[in-house]
Amino acid sequence: MALSIYLICAVALLGVILRPWRSREVMWALAGSATLVVTGLVSWTDAVHAVAEGTDVYLFLVGMMLLSSMAEREGLFDYLASVCVARARGSARSLFALVYGVGTVVTVFMSNDATAVVLTPAVLAVCRKAGAKPLPYLLACALVASAASFALPISNPANLVVFGDQLPALAGWIVRFSLPSVLSIVATFLVLRALSDRDLAQPIDASASVATLASSGKLAAAAIVGTAIVLLGCSFFHVALGPPTLLAAALAWAAILLQKRQAPWPVLAGISWSIVPLVAGLFVIVHGLQRAGLYQWLTSLLQAGPSTSPARAAIAAGTVTAMATNLTNNLPAGLIAGSVVAAAGVSRLVQSAVAIGVDLGPNLSVTGSLATILWLTKLREQGEHVSGWTFFKTGAIAMPVALAAALGGLCLQNYLS
Repeated sequence: MALSIYLICAVALLGVILRPWRSREVMWALAGSATLVVTGLVSWTDAVHAVAEGTDVYLFLVGMMLLSSMAEREGLFDYLASVCVARARGSARSLFALVYGVGTVVTVFMSNDATAVVLTPAVLAVCRKAGAKPLPYLLACALVASAASFALPISNPANLVVFGDQLPALAGWIVRFSLPSVLSIVATFLVLRALSDRDLAQPIDASASVATLASSGKLAAAAIVGTAIVLLGCSFFHVALGPPTLLAAALAWAAILLQKRQAPWPVLAGISWSIVPLVAGLFVIVHGLQRAGLYQWLTSLLQAGPSTSPARAAIAAGTVTAMATNLTNNLPAGLIAGSVVAAAGVSRLVQSAVAIGVDLGPNLSVTGSLATILWLTKLREQGEHVSGWTFFKTGAIAMPVALAAALGGLCLQNYLS
């Protein structure tokens, strides 16, 4: 039985990552989960329970996608990108720093998907208008989406997956992850800046005009700020993030629709609805792996770690998890890691290191996270091609440096506290 489960899950996960014959990721996740149920390897009741466990994640994802689609349609990201060009005053290096800064803020308060998928097309458009070589800026959008994604609980849906009902309150989260986040963001910036120095040497066209932001765009910006405040409040009081995210996004969307007197369909069409059944299918697949004994093996392996050195155990756990995200994608890796960490009863330090590995590990390759895969898809739709090898050459330097800095900062912060 275990061998059959492993085989079905491996094929499904490879399909999600590699997308053979240009198939959609959701098809493989649903096919894998359905095969597990139909063959009796996972019961219907267990599958329903596994899907239900992800309710908070689904609501959070839909709410954030609704906000992102709304902001994109109202021109907010185009406006931010054009402001970066104007403030750069003809300097490609200044533009790079500004784009990276905007990407950091968007990731921290709107999640990594908004930066990788929604901000990137706007940045590409202004790069073309300004005559800038787009690759450094595109990589900045992709890599900061992971580098800044553990600054707050809302910065990455994977955070909800890893911690589940053990998600720390806001104050506790900030204590744990403030220093590692700053070090991860700064280290990634320095590596990208150094690797892109040649492309950033030439000046850019400073005459590009700043896009106008209509009143509905300003309302969208206010809605995003308001939603971020609501979610920070929920995090502070340890309230589940899914329902308030969707409610706040829906209220903001309704306000804009009333102001513009428009139909809701264009915004709804901009949402990648397939991500919900994709994640649901992954929950079932991960439950199958649990039945096959993978969790027990990983739990015993984690418990057998170097207990005499908590820092060494944390660094090892974070590093292994970071590498695993590139083999299985960070959502299933996060699901597995979260369940294993909870079962193993490891220290807060090791748990935090695993979360950093899940969030930051995808910067190594394009297979590491769904956000990066969608980032590539968005670029190809815009006629821009970035190969997996090009991404890996940058990620092979940026990710290990940032991971070492973040895990080192985590251990230092733990020692000082």
